[in-house]
Amino acid sequence: MGKGRLEAFSDGVIAIIITIMVLELAPPEGSGIGDLLALAPTFFAYILSFAFVGIYWMNHHHLLQAAKHVSHAVLLANLALLFWLSLVPFGTAWMGDSGFASTPTAVYGAILTIAGAAYYTLERMLVRAQPADHGLGEALANPAKGRLSLLAYGSSVPLALVAPVISLVVFIVMAGVWFMPDRKIERVILQ
Repeated sequence: MGKGRLEAFSDGVIAIIITIMVLELAPPEGSGIGDLLALAPTFFAYILSFAFVGIYWMNHHHLLQAAKHVSHAVLLANLALLFWLSLVPFGTAWMGDSGFASTPTAVYGAILTIAGAAYYTLERMLVRAQPADHGLGEALANPAKGRLSLLAYGSSVPLALVAPVISLVVFIVMAGVWFMPDRKIERVILQ
C-alpha cells in the first residue's frame, strides 16, 4: 500500500488541529495592556501546544519519508496518533484558561503521554511493514528518546497535581528534546 494518502490525511488533520487551537484564542475584552497580560497563560499554552503539534508533524513527516510501505496496522496506529493529537486543543484551552491549574495540567500531560505512546506504536508498526533489509528497523532499534519521553510525560501527570509548574518545565524540556529529528532516520531517508 502506498503512503501518499496517509501523509495527505495526516497533514490535513494536523492543519485542522492547529486551526482549532488558534480559533480558541480570543482577544481581550478591554483595550489596555493589563487586559492583554491577563491572557498570558492562554497564549503560553497555545505556544506550547503549537510547538508540540508542529514537532509531531515534523517527526511524523521524517518517519514516513523513511518508510517505503504502509500496512493496515500502520493506518490504525496513525489514526490512534491523530485521535490523541486531536485532543490537544481541548487540553490547551482548559490548561490555559485555568491558568495552569493542577487538574487541567495533569489532563494535558495525560494527552501528551498517550500521544507519545501512539507515536511509539506507529514507529513499531512502520518497522514491521518494511522489508527485512530496510534501514528503518535499525534506525529505531534503540528508542531511548521515545522511552524517556513516555517516562517524562507520564511523570508530569502526578507532578501536575502537586506542582503544575514542574510539569510545564517537563513539557518545555521534552519539546526541546524532540525539536530536532532523529539523525538515524534522516540517514535512512538519504539512502
